[in-house]
Order: sequence, then C-alpha cells, then structure tokens
Amino acid sequence: MSPVITLTTDFGLTDAYVAAVKGVILGINPEVTLVDICHTINPQDIAGAAFVLGTAYQSFPEGTIHLVVVDPGVGSQRRAVVLRTPSSDFVAPDNGVLSYVVEQSSPEVTEDKQLSELGPELEAFAITDSRFWRTPVSPTFHGRDIFAPVAAHLSLNCSPADFGERVTSLVTLPLTRPYREPDGSVVGHILYIDSFGNLITNITARELRTTSEPLNIHVGNHTIHGLSRTYAEGEGLLALVGSSNRLEISAKGGSARNLLNAKVGDKVRVSPQG
Repeated sequence: MSPVITLTTDFGLTDAYVAAVKGVILGINPEVTLVDICHTINPQDIAGAAFVLGTAYQSFPEGTIHLVVVDPGVGSQRRAVVLRTPSSDFVAPDNGVLSYVVEQSSPEVTEDKQLSELGPELEAFAITDSRFWRTPVSPTFHGRDIFAPVAAHLSLNCSPADFGERVTSLVTLPLTRPYREPDGSVVGHILYIDSFGNLITNITARELRTTSEPLNIHVGNHTIHGLSRTYAEGEGLLALVGSSNRLEISAKGGSARNLLNAKVGDKVRVSPQG
C-alpha cells in the first residue's frame, strides 16, 4: 500500500494554495496517496481545525501522515513540529491544532493549560533542519515550503528525529469540559458547527449515560424533550448522539445554527425530565 498523507487547511478551494502543497509533495514522492480532510476551515480557526482533525484521523490506516496547515502565525517565532503517535504522524504548526490528538494520550491537558507535557506514547520534534525545506522559503507560505516537504520525506521513511530536536511539550487549546450542577444537570458548550448547521457539543455519550431518566436538552430559549436516534426522527429541533460520540443539536430538514442563531461557545444544558 502506498503511503497516505492527509491535508487539513483553511486555504479554501478557489485559489492555487492546495494544489501547490500537493505539487511539492508529489515532486518528492510521486507514489504517495493524498487525501483531503478539509480545506474550508474558517480562516485562522485553529479550534475548528483541531476539532475536524480530531474527529477524522482515527479513521485512517496505521502509519498515515496528517498534514495540518491552519497557521495564522506563519512567519513568526511559532514552532513547526512533527508529532508521532502509536498510529499516525502529524506535521503542523505548534499552535493548538493538535490539541485533540495530544488529549488522547495526555490526560493532563486541562482547561487552563496552554502548554501540555506529552504522554509517554507521544514523541514530538521541532522542524529546524532546513535541508528538508523547499528553497527559497516564503515567509507567508510555510505550508508549501516547510510542512509539505517534511510530510513528503516522512512518507519516504525518514525518522521524525531527522527534522530537528525533540520537544517534550506542545501548545494546546484550553479544552472546555462539561460539568455537573448540584441538581444533576450536565452543562456543556458548542464546540463546532458543521456544514449542515448541526451544533456539536463537548458533552459525550458517557455523560448522558449517567442517568436512566428521560432527558431535557436546553439550548438558548429552547428545550428539546428526549434524545432522537437519527436526524430523521421527530420534527423541528432534535438532540442526538452523533458520529463523533458527542451530543448534537439538529433541525430536521434545516439548520439548527440558523434556527437558534447559535455560535461556538454557546451553553447547552442537559437535565433529567423529572
């Protein structure tokens, strides 16, 4: 099987940026298989990129290389890194886009930490050896000139240690956690809004299983009574556990975002119907 490199960027689909990155990779390893995860991340939306990557990367074969370029700090002093996990390699700016990947193996990632020590399963290396870079390096397009060639050389069995010195911590986003109120309600927040307008929260199926009672889901001024199994059940607003194993708010045949005027960070509360 040919090596797989995925791409997640905020480059959009109307410019030449994605094609340039792919061209550099194929020029180094024409045998690689390139897979697009997403190129329509909102510009500079590090949190959105981290979530999208976090929901997608575990579906890929072992040994996949994930290239992530959502990089508002391009050209600054922010680090570029290679992260190796037991299943995959990641090439990305060290700005939080790997937060959910790090969280899987580093339980000390908390709401108030923005620099997280790596768990024993993870290895990370700063990308500092310019031998692997495209020259000249544009200060505004490290995706093409640094990240793409490094990913391509990884696909040719270079070791992550070839690219620079080992680092023991990475920048992570302040990942908010659901919390429980005295009355037993679980309070969470909207993490991500997908292209269908579904509101994906940080409340997981595990939090919902802590009660055997029917549930009410409160978002904005609306209350949804009970959980649906699919997007096709019921009428109007629905609440269900989606494919990311998180509570979602959906609108049958429409957009929950538009119906509720919702945004990332809005509160969602789950309470027993009682």
